[in-house]
Formats: sequence, C-alpha cells, structure tokens
Amino acid sequence: MRKFLNFGLSVYVLVAIVCIILINYFFTTYSRNFQVLSPLPDFLTYFKNSQVATINLWLPEFISKQIGNEPYITAKSALAYDLTSNKIIYSKNPKEKLPMASLTKIMTAIISLENPKKDDKYIVSQKDLVGEDVMGLSSGENLTLNELLYGLILTSGNDSAETLASNFDGGRPVFIKAMNDKAKALGLSDTNFTNPTGLEGDGFQHTTAYDLLIITKYALSKFPAFNDVISTFDYNIYQTANHKAYYLENQTNLLTSYPGVKGVKTGYTPEAGLCLVTYLDYNGHKIVSILLNSDNRRGEMKELLDYSLKSQGIKPPPHI
Repeated sequence: MRKFLNFGLSVYVLVAIVCIILINYFFTTYSRNFQVLSPLPDFLTYFKNSQVATINLWLPEFISKQIGNEPYITAKSALAYDLTSNKIIYSKNPKEKLPMASLTKIMTAIISLENPKKDDKYIVSQKDLVGEDVMGLSSGENLTLNELLYGLILTSGNDSAETLASNFDGGRPVFIKAMNDKAKALGLSDTNFTNPTGLEGDGFQHTTAYDLLIITKYALSKFPAFNDVISTFDYNIYQTANHKAYYLENQTNLLTSYPGVKGVKTGYTPEAGLCLVTYLDYNGHKIVSILLNSDNRRGEMKELLDYSLKSQGIKPPPHI
C-alpha cells in the first residue's frame, strides 16, 4: 500500500513538473505575440502617459444662454463661461485652432507645480535667457519654484519658463512632452505645445478657447499657489546669496481696474495677436473669459465680463 502511495505521489509530482515546463515554454515562445489590451486609449493609460496620475476630466456644458445685445468682439475666437452655473455665456469660434502666445504659460505653471524639485533649487543657465518678455534672470542664479512662478506670470518671463523647463527631470524635451501629455489627460485633442513660452519658431503650436477654458479651470481648482500668483499685481523678490533682487509687475491690466478680476494671463506674438484669459470672482459667480487674436483685448474683455454678469442678472461693478 505504501509503495502504491509513493508511486501515486511520484506521478503527481512528475505531472506538475511537466506542466511547469510546458507553461514556461509557452510563455517564452509565444507570449511576445500576445498583449494585454486596455479598454482605454494609450494617452489615458499611465504606462503611456504619466500625466494621467493627476487626471481630472471636466467637460464644460455648452448650452448658451443669450440675453441679446451681445458685445461686438473682433477676436477670432472668444469664450465666456460661468463656472458657478456651469454654462456658456458667450462664444465665438470656441473650437477654432489658433496660436496662443504666452497663454502657453498656464500649462507651464501646471507642469511645474505638479512636479516640484525636492531641493527647490532651479539653476538658471545661459540657454534659458531667451529674449522679449523676461523676468531678468542671469546665468548661474538659483531661484525657488515660487519665485520663478511670479516671474512666469507677472512679467510673462520667457527666461523663467525656460528655466523651469530645463530644470525638469529629463530636461526641456521631457517637460514639453509632459505639457502635451497633460493636455491629453485632460481630454483635449486640439492643443499642441512646442515650447514652454509660446514664442513662435519652434513648430506648430495651437489651442482653442474651449481647451484653454479646461486648462485654466484645472489650474484654478488644483493649485492654491497658482491662484495666489495670478491675483498679485506686483511682487518683490529680495536679494539673497543665490540671486539678485527683482521687482515684478503684473501685465494683466484689469486686476486693478475691474473689481473681482483675479488674473489670469496675457499673451501676444505677431502670429497670435492680442490674447487674454481672465478670471472674475464677483457677487457669487466665477467666470472665465478668453480672447484669442483680438484687436482690443482690454476693452473687449471688459465688455465680455459686463455681458457675463448681466446674463446672470447681476449689475456689473463700476470700472475703468
């Protein structure tokens, strides 16, 4: 009986070994021909797009409420959206692809805030010192993320944007890839970034007023530091052993002239024209308004904000 049991156990062990060998052979020989298929598109899977780790899909409701007497807007594309009531107030070609100039820096801020350096030391290199609008950085200086964000937004510093990108883990190309991956993770298909500044010459960069609304709403809802920076009119960065002193003044000119305006960002290149994203928090309503390629962004933004409030039954505040 004992011999029979031993024989039976030996057979089971032999069968198990053979099965293991066969399974190993199968996977070694054939597994390269098979893959696990995800029901999600590649750009929404973490292994293909690391930015989905912070995915926050929000699609605005495009049901327009018109009140008549719409403002005349020269901008090629315009959009005013009430975040409080979740409805569109005004739109003109909201999904037309257009260059966005320094409105790009809203996404630059997002990527920088989501991926801060552990030591909070951002070294300025000579290649970061691009021209036109600048914070005024010098090669070799060492600044914090917070300091560079004020330079990025208030003075639309291209040198600040390039410094943030070059200090990213993997460098500037990986930073730009993260910008585009984040756009995809937000569900956007009509936005493309080729640099962290919005300057022309690096390729075909574009967005839409619709996409900018989603990007801006994400930044406003996700980062208190972003809200602090965009709502600041002027800011002093005091001299340290690592850098010189800076005085920065916000270019978003409605901050001090239209009560309730909290930023966000201006933009201009000859290709993009005058661009502006404005965030208004007034009388219980939070409104994001966008102009792309306007002849008069300041005047038209005031008209859009007035119109947006009136459409909610609110008397606009006195402004200049």
